[in-house]
Amino acid sequence: MPTERPDGGASDAALDATRTSRATGPGRLLIAVYGVFALAATARAAFQIATKFHEAPLAYLLSAVAAIVYIVATVSLARAGTRAFKVSVVAVTTELVGVVAVGLLSIFDARAFPSETVWSAFGRGYGFVPLLLPILGLVWLARNRPVRPAS
Repeated sequence: MPTERPDGGASDAALDATRTSRATGPGRLLIAVYGVFALAATARAAFQIATKFHEAPLAYLLSAVAAIVYIVATVSLARAGTRAFKVSVVAVTTELVGVVAVGLLSIFDARAFPSETVWSAFGRGYGFVPLLLPILGLVWLARNRPVRPAS
């Protein structure tokens, strides 16, 4: 709970939380897109795993991994603070690595991916947004690093 200083101002911790919020301006749109992808990837993975897991287990498990990454990225981007910032960087970087790795594997070893994932062919099924989103996310994070309180 935020505390007040003797002069009536907010505590340094409260000020740090407001200064490190990334849920402002274009960040709101970024978080909204991540939220949509979190819902879409979760629904897709749940359906695929529940109904036809035996057809393409690797692809469907990767869809579930993508869903988890999108959920973590959405929540951490929406939260203020240094810890949330670090989690965001890890989640968005993991997403970028996943999109590139799965994109390359799905093109060069198509037999391993008889069914598409969110990240297959660099997100072609989603208009390549899965490839663009982590790049935009990392740029946004670089421009909105947490401000360290003055000692």
